[in-house]
Amino acid sequence: MGKSIRVDVEYLTRVEGHGNIVVDVRDGTLRECRLEIIESPRFFEGMLRGRSIFEAQHITSRICGICACAHSLASIQAAEEAIGFVPSEQTVKLRKFLLDIEILDSHILHIYFLVAPDLLGAKSFVPLVETHNAVVRRALRLKKTCNDVCDILVGRHVHPISCTVGGFTKLPRPGDLEKMRSLLLGMVPDLEATVDLVRGFRFPEFERETEYVALVSDDDEYPLLMGDIGSTDGVRLPKKEYRKITNEFVVPHSTAKHTRLSRDSYMVGALARLNLNYSKLHPRAKEIADLFGMNRKVTNPYLNTVAQLVECFHCLYHAVDIVEEFLKTGLNYDEEIVVGLNEKQRIPVRAGSGVGAVEAPRGTLYHHYEVDDHGRIVHANCVIPTGQNLRNIEYDMRKLVPEILDQSEEEIQLALEMLVRAYDPCISCSTHFLNVTFVGRDNPEGS
Repeated sequence: MGKSIRVDVEYLTRVEGHGNIVVDVRDGTLRECRLEIIESPRFFEGMLRGRSIFEAQHITSRICGICACAHSLASIQAAEEAIGFVPSEQTVKLRKFLLDIEILDSHILHIYFLVAPDLLGAKSFVPLVETHNAVVRRALRLKKTCNDVCDILVGRHVHPISCTVGGFTKLPRPGDLEKMRSLLLGMVPDLEATVDLVRGFRFPEFERETEYVALVSDDDEYPLLMGDIGSTDGVRLPKKEYRKITNEFVVPHSTAKHTRLSRDSYMVGALARLNLNYSKLHPRAKEIADLFGMNRKVTNPYLNTVAQLVECFHCLYHAVDIVEEFLKTGLNYDEEIVVGLNEKQRIPVRAGSGVGAVEAPRGTLYHHYEVDDHGRIVHANCVIPTGQNLRNIEYDMRKLVPEILDQSEEEIQLALEMLVRAYDPCISCSTHFLNVTFVGRDNPEGS
């Protein structure tokens, strides 16, 4: 007779959104193992229908309070491609800068507030105020700096204001550039101290070979804002063919779709990006990766947190490089977009289709819009990183549980919770699986 255990975790803590873990082992046989996504579906795609492409980024940034800038950038990219607009080099660099800061901000949140309590023996971040006060203060300093930089660049981090189709409604002045550079360089000591903290963490030893998916490119830059879609199994497709990558389907225990590509599941996020693009990291980030042994293909999902730390260094120094370049060359303020007021800067629209694909903190994010000749969205689709990871998490769980059956039920539950948290899931973002039919407006009978 083998071991029998039952794990029922309702409302998993220290993740964004609501999910349950259900595991049932009878006489040593794994009978049930699933991650239930139980949130009500959200209807952002339906909300976008009939709306102008110039409104879309303000709507879609509300999908997430953590990845608001990534959603804005994916939305803008899809809209611009649909109407045939090509942003300037200056605009592209500032968007890369913005994405750097959001990824840095989100990774710090995950490392310190969501993962650290498990590895420092605490039930939540709150007890660390007493036991690890210096760690808490460091985390808050780092978070505040990221928010301050976003405030300068786009008005605020949560639901940014000034980034829009065509560029930015307000560009940073020379004094703003100097301040952002100073703020970013001021983060270096605290980020270096974070390396020492994470080196003291003892991550669970677990390996599962899977397929890793992220943006890839032929140039030397670590691709976050643009590129093709690639995988460690050799797949490479242009972003317009994202549906061939995601292959979404519905499962009965989740209000978010699952995905699969070459295998039964795949992983997106920091670990996937590192496995595909390690050679393109900033030199200091590459040094940190080497320090943690992340300079090879890594198949332990718990080490996604370490990959996030590596990306923190990359995003920080890449952002500093961009700011310093603009301090030398200056910004062209003639590119400021005055929406709806300046006829000379008004952006012409046309019917078309566009796909935005950016690397959000948790992985590759897709926005796809079909636009009519008035610039109104007639169809929208959003594919969220966490939705792409859900199936891979379940396959990890199915492999992990038989390997740790010799542990206590409490230890097994903690290991499963830590595994889900390692993916840094944004569950609320992922629930996008229903089709919405409007009855009574232009379609009185429904269809």
